[in-house]
Amino acid sequence: MGFDLTPTGAQHDLARRTHEFSESVIRPAAADYDARQEFPWPVLEEAATRGFYSPLFYRDLIGDPTGLSLPMFMEELFWGCAGIGLAIVMPALALSAIGQAASPEQMLQWAPECFGTPGDLKLAALAISEPEGGSDVRNLRTRAKRDGTGPDADWIIDGHKMWIGNGGIANVHVVNAVVDEELGHRGQALFIVPGGTPGLEMVRKLDKLGCRASHTAELKFNAVRVPAENLLGGQEKLEYKLARAREAVEGGRRSGSATLGTFEQTRPMVAAQALGIARAALEYATEYANRREAFGAPIIDNQGVSFPLADLATAIDAARLLTWRASWMAASGIPMERGEGSMSKLAASEVAVRTTERAIQTMGGWGYIKDHPVEKWYRDAKLYTIFEGTSEIQRIVISNALGAADGRPPLHVDLEPTGGPLNRMFGRGTPARTQVSNTLLGMRDRVPQPVMQLAMKVLKPPKK
Repeated sequence: MGFDLTPTGAQHDLARRTHEFSESVIRPAAADYDARQEFPWPVLEEAATRGFYSPLFYRDLIGDPTGLSLPMFMEELFWGCAGIGLAIVMPALALSAIGQAASPEQMLQWAPECFGTPGDLKLAALAISEPEGGSDVRNLRTRAKRDGTGPDADWIIDGHKMWIGNGGIANVHVVNAVVDEELGHRGQALFIVPGGTPGLEMVRKLDKLGCRASHTAELKFNAVRVPAENLLGGQEKLEYKLARAREAVEGGRRSGSATLGTFEQTRPMVAAQALGIARAALEYATEYANRREAFGAPIIDNQGVSFPLADLATAIDAARLLTWRASWMAASGIPMERGEGSMSKLAASEVAVRTTERAIQTMGGWGYIKDHPVEKWYRDAKLYTIFEGTSEIQRIVISNALGAADGRPPLHVDLEPTGGPLNRMFGRGTPARTQVSNTLLGMRDRVPQPVMQLAMKVLKPPKK
């Protein structure tokens, strides 16, 4: 299968540098930005200086063939602060959508505009969710219509978007809109709407429970005019996609969308963010329980304290393995036909909520006040059971996948094997290898020991 949990030297160095950045830059600033709900521009500047805020950085992470660099980076960054972490990585969500839908020329044009450069930072926003739809990306009401019939005709966008990270302050908005009402969710397209475009209105900045250092807004699109070249993928690709969608409708088949593909690719990334919060809370609660004494002993000696922490440590590791597997699958081009991406987000988001709640309970009254960061982590963690698809949506995806895969074996059995014909014929557990081994073992009393050792060495199964 090729799934290896051993970090490479580059991955280890990335995790170390990200952890140092979170510990020395993000954590000291986190409480202040959370309290003031201010966008952390100085922290973004430092992130850009250190190479963590750049389209090329995310290209390298996404291009990692193991798939592990991105979740490792996310976990360490969000271990520092989820609100600041979202401010840093929000353009990557827009970049992911651009990467899936855009032409190479559009990618070159807009990717740099999502991040800018140190000293001249820029922001990007992915505008998908709507007040009526929430997680239901198949029920969007934002519409885009051609103003004319020629290939260079502008598009006019009207609609209402909600819960948009960097919305209204971004230099680049990637906006999802319906272009063919008869096709419904199959008739959607993505557009680039630059910040400051007439008709793009930030209705309000949202006052949130947690992740308050990140900017989240309500937007309206009032006859927003964008040129034809701002349609991601271009007109020819859109017409081909709509034709395929019509065929699917006529044939009663299901079809996907660039938006749904974006969610599928980003769910493991979001899961890793939740893991960072969960790990931070578990470490803090464990350290507190080791040092806090009651009735003459550290409270961690009480099984009522230590056992819940042990259960959470187990659940966090399990969620991390699900996340790394889904990230590896995404990088390897293996279809997530069993809901593996949703499994990772469901497990990680819900364990983050449980861990932060337990951290407060472990610290008692101290956990409930702002002297310690656990109450903030508790508020931050709740977002992860909601955005990028609620926990209920993840369960729908997983249960639908279960029904579709009825009778199919698990992934490790179903995947095409690696290692070539030698492994297939003479690998671990094959009849040929077992028969030869049993024959040699039966001759062990008649064959000199050096010869037997050499034969057994030759019979070692292939490494892959």
